[in-house]
Amino acid sequence: MQRLATIPAIVDQHAEDAAFLWSRRCREIDGPILGENDIGRIDQRLDANLEGLFASGEAAWAAANARFSDYKEAPELFVMACLALRWELEKSVAAMIEAAATLGEMGIKAVSGAIARTPREKLRPFVAKWVDSRETMLKCIGLAALWHHRSDAGPRLGELVANGQTEVRVRALRLAGALRRRDLLPVVAECLAADQPRERFAASFAACLLGAGRASLPVLDDLLASAGVSPNEVIDIRLLASAGPPAKAWLQKYLNQPLLRQRALSATGMLGDRSIVPWLMERMREPQCAYAAGLAWRDLFEVDFNDTDVFIVDPAFLGEEFADIESPLPSADRANAWWDEGRGPGKHKPFRSMRKQRLVAIQASFDNPKLPLANWRRTQRFPAWM
Repeated sequence: MQRLATIPAIVDQHAEDAAFLWSRRCREIDGPILGENDIGRIDQRLDANLEGLFASGEAAWAAANARFSDYKEAPELFVMACLALRWELEKSVAAMIEAAATLGEMGIKAVSGAIARTPREKLRPFVAKWVDSRETMLKCIGLAALWHHRSDAGPRLGELVANGQTEVRVRALRLAGALRRRDLLPVVAECLAADQPRERFAASFAACLLGAGRASLPVLDDLLASAGVSPNEVIDIRLLASAGPPAKAWLQKYLNQPLLRQRALSATGMLGDRSIVPWLMERMREPQCAYAAGLAWRDLFEVDFNDTDVFIVDPAFLGEEFADIESPLPSADRANAWWDEGRGPGKHKPFRSMRKQRLVAIQASFDNPKLPLANWRRTQRFPAWM
């Protein structure tokens, strides 16, 4: 880290903007609205701000630390972690790890985000130490590095899957599935009966990736009644693992259950059956169903709906009963016009949201256990001013 002549206000702005852009990226990276080009533009701006910080030496480190002192949040920690890892300074990395410990799981997420943007060669001095550490948090950070850079820990991965800490096992299971470690399938199968819902879900996902999805289906069904995992994530994996008519029959069952009806409704677009279009437009007219119907609509068509007028930014436009919903909603009348008046999907360039990228990548891996799990978070880079 060098002492360089810098303009403090500009360095501070770089730190603030980098934290904001990473936070926005996190909100959108697996969402139904932005595609890889949109995320690529965010990445371009984020990288530009980080490069400005990398070039600012000690001033950048001081600015990042000052922001974290004022705002002890994951985005500010992410900036600190990017700097510490890029410069490979043990003292700075230790300070970043200490700061991460104060944020718990969110701290691990922030460091994980920085690791994803750090070249592999810059991580080499640290990853083995993290994985071999007795501290749970360091093991989790080490596994995050292996995940992002798709590196295999060899025999150590089996030990990590059987680790005494749930947080470590969850990340190790995820990595075992992505790396197609079929030799670990017996221990993955044992984790299907774990006490913690998050571990059972990670084991179910890994089992599907390792070609043993049938054993995970009843576990996923049980997890829908658990408060420990997101029902939306469970439904996504359950539908992808069953596919075809069985998936449709399974989802229909939950459409008739009041507690899960909205979540099941939001997943109907995953089935790709456009015969549901009239039914889906009727659901858009119901305030309690409109948001979920909009999510299903986005899944059903590979269209950038930002280029249409189907979604309303101000829900109050749809009527007083919609006014309390704080999210863009589909208009049933506009959706009907778009569909029936020749302005439908055939009139648009193909578009895949980041959510769709994720679903397609996972489905491809479920269908072919020899196919590596693709990095659906890849982006298309564009100059920041475009």
